Amino acid sequence: MYYITEQGVAPQAAARLHHTLQEVDMSGIFLALALASLAWGVVSAIRIAAFLSARGHKISFLFFRLMILKYIHDYQVITSRENENGHAGPWFYAYITAMNLALVFAIVGMILR
Repeated sequence: MYYITEQGVAPQAAARLHHTLQEVDMSGIFLALALASLAWGVVSAIRIAAFLSARGHKISFLFFRLMILKYIHDYQVITSRENENGHAGPWFYAYITAMNLALVFAIVGMILR
């Protein structure tokens, strides 16, 4: 309960209000970071599909969400063959990192909520 006095909000109520706003900000920040990571994952997936399409792979945009893991695997196999060191291309790591960060940020944001 918040008490309004002639001087403003009572000190204990102001402290509670500040603590509540601080919690909301932290969970909101982590959820915003999760959305940003998710957006970067979508960009990475689109770039992977564009790479495969340029190489002659048939991309089904109707079932893109179902087939994305296959496309990522194909991208990893093709780019690891092309590189001398055997590592996958940069969009593979961008997608994996973005999705893992989105999961971690979403979990932390939901815990803080």
